Amino acid sequence: MRKRISGFMALILLTFLVSACSGANNAASPSASASVSGAPAQSQQPAASSVPKDGGSLIIGVASDPVILNPNYAGDRVSLTIDQALFAPLFQVNNGKKTFYLAESLTPSADNLTYTLKLKDGLTWHDGEKLTADDVVFTIDSILDEKQNSFLRANFLINGKPIKAVKVDDLTVEFKLPQVSPAFEATLVQVSPIPKHIFQNEANIEKSTKNAAPVGSGPFKFKEYKTGEYLTLERFDNYFGGKPHLDSVTYRVAKDANAANLALQNGEINVKYLDPQDVATIQATNNFEILPYSEGRLAYLMFNANSDTGALAKKEVRQALSLALGRDEIIQTAYMSKDYADPAKSFLTPDALYYTNDVPTYDNDAAKAKELLQAAGVSNLKLRFIVQSGNKVQEAVSLYVQQKLKAVGVDVELQNMDSSAWVQKFIDLKAKDFELALTGYIMGYDPDAYRILYTTNASSNYSHYSNPEVDKLLNEGAGEADTTKRGDIYKKVQEIVAEDAPIYPIAYTKTIVAVSRKYGGLEEAVLKPVVIFEDLSKIYLK
Repeated sequence: MRKRISGFMALILLTFLVSACSGANNAASPSASASVSGAPAQSQQPAASSVPKDGGSLIIGVASDPVILNPNYAGDRVSLTIDQALFAPLFQVNNGKKTFYLAESLTPSADNLTYTLKLKDGLTWHDGEKLTADDVVFTIDSILDEKQNSFLRANFLINGKPIKAVKVDDLTVEFKLPQVSPAFEATLVQVSPIPKHIFQNEANIEKSTKNAAPVGSGPFKFKEYKTGEYLTLERFDNYFGGKPHLDSVTYRVAKDANAANLALQNGEINVKYLDPQDVATIQATNNFEILPYSEGRLAYLMFNANSDTGALAKKEVRQALSLALGRDEIIQTAYMSKDYADPAKSFLTPDALYYTNDVPTYDNDAAKAKELLQAAGVSNLKLRFIVQSGNKVQEAVSLYVQQKLKAVGVDVELQNMDSSAWVQKFIDLKAKDFELALTGYIMGYDPDAYRILYTTNASSNYSHYSNPEVDKLLNEGAGEADTTKRGDIYKKVQEIVAEDAPIYPIAYTKTIVAVSRKYGGLEEAVLKPVVIFEDLSKIYLK
């Protein structure tokens, strides 16, 4: 389940969902049925004028239903995309530059142990209640409350000690750090406050029924949701950034890629992620802007060490499976060219601090793979690979993996399921009934964000990877102020994780989005990893 190019650092993990966290964009690969009630078709003819006007709607294709509409828990691409419109962040970071949203300023003390956050005056929630420092403190306290089970909690701990949020006045919050943390701003950038007056008496916020009709502070407010069909938001006139141009935004659940592409061409969808295989067809209509961009995303094959076979808990087995594969072949098979994907070896992405691709790698050596399997005492290994039906990248890669592993004596059963079922299976940390999954994540520029993926028993450690030395180094890195020492720590971590092979890194992928030429304001809205646009209030009909 959250830096985007910007400064989002969440997990986004998953999901070839929205071809979503999947390759070339694949995570998202939204698919769609031919039509959806409540999501009217619109003409795709380019507008003659690019002058902004108020009114109209935007229909965005998504690959599955959202998992949860609460930014403290959202980790899948669809939930994060919708939450971006519902819940305003404190600030964002793009190319090293802050853009303040709910916050007016963020100022560190001379010793970097206290950060003072000033909120803008006059902020309100969608229900008209005031948004104040109480809401920010409540949000941080909820994240830190172990009983509330937010996966963001680990990033608010520095060497096991929590960051404290203290109210100074209605518009001011001080964040007290237990020690200097160079990752603090990258942690805070992922926070979108939730309303205290809605959730303060909820024993389990994640499971609260109040998430079904969320109250946020973003440019659009919740209107209607029909499971498996669509979710519609309507304009929030009191949005602090100015009244949005559009009347509404609808997220259409589209689980079949071919049907989704047809709906896009017919005008039933206005915005959709594209798989590389579909770019030429959509581009030929001349009705869409085709926007490829780097999300700082890693697409990878995950090995579930928690599966009931027990075999993938052995490092040698994971290394052997990796040796049977070839990332260059996978890139050509799934992404068609390196224009959309660069070969990956590290678990960090190129936009991250201290990234290096100069790490151990296991690749293209079937003979060595057989030797390792034999040495590990493994024979007649049978693996289950969960695949999102209609996700072209996942389907292509799963067939390739099945063929390559068969050549080293490993049988792979492909288990196809729709996107919603796939996400639920993948994020279930107790799931033991599969071994392989193709997925991806976008974690942002500070490597501390990756702690939730690679430390033992961490909230988003879906591979169930465990190495005490990695745990120690990642915790040290979170609090190391010396940039040289910090760089050495993360270089060592990348080497160890690469050798342990809890995942098979495939590619640093580009996302491809098609947007109807009827719409303007795209540059002002800012293309954003995971969520498509940072601020939908800027989008307008030409």
